[in-house]
Amino acid sequence: MTEQFDKFERLYRAVYPPNIMPMFWEENGELSSAVFKDKNSLSVDRIGGCDENAVVDNMRLYFWGYIITVFFNDCIACNAVVKYLPTQRSNYHSEINGSNRVKLLSQSQCKHLARVANIIGQH
Repeated sequence: MTEQFDKFERLYRAVYPPNIMPMFWEENGELSSAVFKDKNSLSVDRIGGCDENAVVDNMRLYFWGYIITVFFNDCIACNAVVKYLPTQRSNYHSEINGSNRVKLLSQSQCKHLARVANIIGQH
């Protein structure tokens, strides 16, 4: 898999359901910006030209809850930085950072990504 991302490439994140992590959810059932807050960097899996089912199935081996997705282009639109960083767990692993120097996304970046994110499944 190449280190470069296609602008319409999907990035996937597992999110606990409201009964486990209510701070990730608004009262109306929409995602909260808290879903995108992580001081250690925001872990996601990329599709990388593979079948979406393969990525989601791999994530389901390690995570449960909802699977959400944003496009690489959505990250660029809010000046977030996406890095391809495969791990032993996942060849698809990537990170979304606030900038090249700061891992934590800003509040405005988190809000933007929460607005454009799609919930694609539940486990």
